[in-house]
Amino acid sequence: MPINFFSEETTFKLDQPSFYENWLQEVLFQHSKSTGELNYIFSSDEYLLRVNQKHLNHDYYTDIVTFDHSDHEDVIEADIYISIDRVRDNAFAHEVSFQNELSRVMVHGLLHLFGFSDENDLEKKVMREKEDACISLQKK
Repeated sequence: MPINFFSEETTFKLDQPSFYENWLQEVLFQHSKSTGELNYIFSSDEYLLRVNQKHLNHDYYTDIVTFDHSDHEDVIEADIYISIDRVRDNAFAHEVSFQNELSRVMVHGLLHLFGFSDENDLEKKVMREKEDACISLQKK
């Protein structure tokens, strides 16, 4: 199934959605996964804050919230919400391009769905390595 991209409370529209869909499909393939219904929803900080408060009882801004709807571990079905405001701020803070940070956050959500965590320093290191490996799969 295709990967869908939506926008909520932001003027942001993903440039070259087919590029990102092809890349994310390759990431899924490399991890022996396929897609069911996979939706990326790009939003404002305020929109994602409301999602975070309503569904997770978290009262803070975040760059990503992922809702796993998968019934089978090899078929990924999820809604992945990404705050474009946080991505822009984080790109500036980490001195990387917006596109690089956006890619990192997009694949970060997938990696969580694959079972990777980032709760401690070792897991964060592994997650960063996995993110880098996935970003390297982008074919420009």
